[in-house]
Amino acid sequence: MSDLMDILSEMGMSDMSEYIIYAVIGFFLAAFAIPIFFFILRLFGVYVVVKEKEAIVYTLFGNVVGVMSEPGLHFLWKEFGPRALIINTIGRRYHVDLRLDQEYLRSQPVNSEEGAPMGVGIWYEMYISDPVQYLFRNADPRGSLAANVGSSTVRCLSNLPLEKMMSDRHAMSRMVREEVSNKSMDWGYLLGSCYIRKVHFRDAEMIRQIESKVVNRLRQVTSAIKQDGANQVSIIRSAAEKKAAIDFGKAAAIRPKIVGDALNKIAADSDIASAMFEILETDRILDSKVPIEWIPEGADLMAQLIASGGTASAK
Repeated sequence: MSDLMDILSEMGMSDMSEYIIYAVIGFFLAAFAIPIFFFILRLFGVYVVVKEKEAIVYTLFGNVVGVMSEPGLHFLWKEFGPRALIINTIGRRYHVDLRLDQEYLRSQPVNSEEGAPMGVGIWYEMYISDPVQYLFRNADPRGSLAANVGSSTVRCLSNLPLEKMMSDRHAMSRMVREEVSNKSMDWGYLLGSCYIRKVHFRDAEMIRQIESKVVNRLRQVTSAIKQDGANQVSIIRSAAEKKAAIDFGKAAAIRPKIVGDALNKIAADSDIASAMFEILETDRILDSKVPIEWIPEGADLMAQLIASGGTASAK
């Protein structure tokens, strides 16, 4: 900072003024003079810059002088000769966009072979192949192309079977493209991809009827599935009950033999047999819930009965 101050102190005021004047002149040249100079060069046709995917059409006295579509720097004096001096002042130039463009036409009215009113949505790409034809052959080439695509769609797809309309869209797209492409070239347009995007019913009442039929059909299918499931369950249950009955029958047939063999083995020992029968008899008495009078061992049975009868009468 001190060095800069020393330099400024060594420089006179006249030097500072000169530097400021030069700076102002340089700024003016950079901001105004140089752009004006290049504008004058372009105005008198010295050069022109063509952008990518752009074409410039020059006309003079109502006639097309030339078309420049190659991107880069072009010298008009070399292309047009002395006419380049007045081509931008007296003549006209048109900038044409050559980029790929897209369009979608919604619900084009088409009738199927069965008479169903259908709507077809078609999507297509296009780009300008001839700028001169695009500018001067048709006043509205884009609208004419859209009308041509729509009319070709109606003409090519009318009276097709409904099943084909709803499923085979690729074949329909090729039909429309082949019909339109030759005519679009007359207006400077070249048709690219063309595809049927949507096919739908246009009649609201028909849509409602189809929805009703679909709902009814779904109900029928659902009922059929439920009934089939119930039938399968019944078949499985019947088979299981049949197998269980067979097994229970076999068990009932085998039971007497098993019980008889067991009793034969028990009867071989008299003590075991008497003990078992006493247990069974006791178990049956307990299950029947019959009231039992317990009499002590060695007591007089008649005295006990008389005592119990007298107690009951006193009560």
